Amino acid sequence: MNSPGERAVRTCFGAVALGLALLAPPALAQEAPRSPTPKPATLAAKITDVAVGLEHPWGVELLPDGRFLVTERPGRLRVVDRDGRLSAPLTGVPEVYARGQGGLLDVALSPGFAQDRLVYLSFAERGADGAGTAVARGRLGESGLEGTQVIWRQRPKVEGSYNHWGSRLVFRPDGTLFVTLGDRYAYRERAQDLSTTIGKIVRINPDGSVPPDNPYAGPFVGRAGALPEIWSYGHRNIQAAVLDARGELWTVEHGARGGDELNNPQPGKNYGWPVITYGVDYSGAQIGFGTSRPGMEQPVYYWDPVIAPSGATFYSGAGFADWKGDLLVGSLTPGLLVRLRITDGRVAREERYLAELRSRIRDVREGPDGAIYLLTDDRNGRLLRVTPGSR
Repeated sequence: MNSPGERAVRTCFGAVALGLALLAPPALAQEAPRSPTPKPATLAAKITDVAVGLEHPWGVELLPDGRFLVTERPGRLRVVDRDGRLSAPLTGVPEVYARGQGGLLDVALSPGFAQDRLVYLSFAERGADGAGTAVARGRLGESGLEGTQVIWRQRPKVEGSYNHWGSRLVFRPDGTLFVTLGDRYAYRERAQDLSTTIGKIVRINPDGSVPPDNPYAGPFVGRAGALPEIWSYGHRNIQAAVLDARGELWTVEHGARGGDELNNPQPGKNYGWPVITYGVDYSGAQIGFGTSRPGMEQPVYYWDPVIAPSGATFYSGAGFADWKGDLLVGSLTPGLLVRLRITDGRVAREERYLAELRSRIRDVREGPDGAIYLLTDDRNGRLLRVTPGSR
C-alpha cells in the first residue's frame, strides 16, 4: 500500500498529466502491432548447466579469458570459472540497497577492458533522501574491484517504493554509456518530468559526465530545467537493452497488466508512460488516456498478455544459423526465450522456446562461439549454456 506521501505525489503529478492531456488534440488511432502470443515451440538444442547455486542472479558478462562475471541481486559479484566453479564474492562492490526488486543489478565491461580492466555495475543505492539506481565502476584485480567509485546517480532519490529500478548498461560504439531507469512504481508520473531521471534512458560518458550532443545538453535546447543526461523519457521499467548491428539501441520494457513494449529509443523522444499505454493497472483500472497521443511515440511492438522481459541480445553467431540478426529476449513470466525477426524496423515474426525449463529468464548473452547463455532468476539460480543439438 502506498504511503500518504506517495499518494500525494501521484495525485499532484497525475493532475498535471491530466491537464496536459485534456489540452492536447484528440488521440490518434491505435497503431502499434500486438504480439499474436504464439505457443512455445520445441528447440533442437543442448542445454547444460555452466553454474548453479547463484542467488537471484541478475546480470552476466563474458570475460575475454572465457570466464564470466555474474551479479547476484543481494549484493554479490562473482566470477564463474570455465569449469563452473563460483568464486567467493568479489571485494570492492559498492553497498547495495537489496530490498524489493532492488539490489545489485547489471554488469558491463568497459569497451577498453583489455587495457583498463574497468567493470561497470548498476545497483540500487540508499541515500539520505531515499533510494535510487546508481552506476559505479572499478578495476578488476585478483580478488575484486579496485578503486571503485560511483560515477552517476538517479535523481531524485525517493522513499517508500522498492520496485522498478531498471536497469541495463549498454555501451555505444562511440564509448558512451546508456543506462535504463525505472519509474520507481509509485512515482510513475515523473517519467514525464524532464527535471528528474525517473523513467528515463540516460546517456553518459564513461566517467559519468554528460556528452555535449545529448538532446538536452547545451545552452540552446529550448527545454529549461531538463537534465542534460536524458536521452529519452516516458519509460516504465526497462530491463532489456541491446545495440543492433548498426549501433542502434533497442529496449524491451515492462508494462503493467499488458503493454510490455519493444522500442527503438531515439534522442529526445517521449515514449508516453504513463499518459499512454497498451496495458491497464493491476486492479484493472485504466492508466492514462488511451493508447496514443500527439507528441508521444508508439512502440515498435507490444505484448498483451505480457512476457515480463529481462535481458536481450541480437544473435550474430553461426550456431543457430537461422537466427542470425534476430533479437532474443528473456521472459520472466511465463518464463521463455522469445525470438523476434525484425525486418525494416518492424517485427516480422515471433517464436517462443524453452517453456519446459519453467524458469524465469533474467539475462541473455551470446558467447564468442555462438552459444547462448541464460541466467535463471531463482534462489538457486543457474547459468545455462544453449547450443545446437539434441537433449
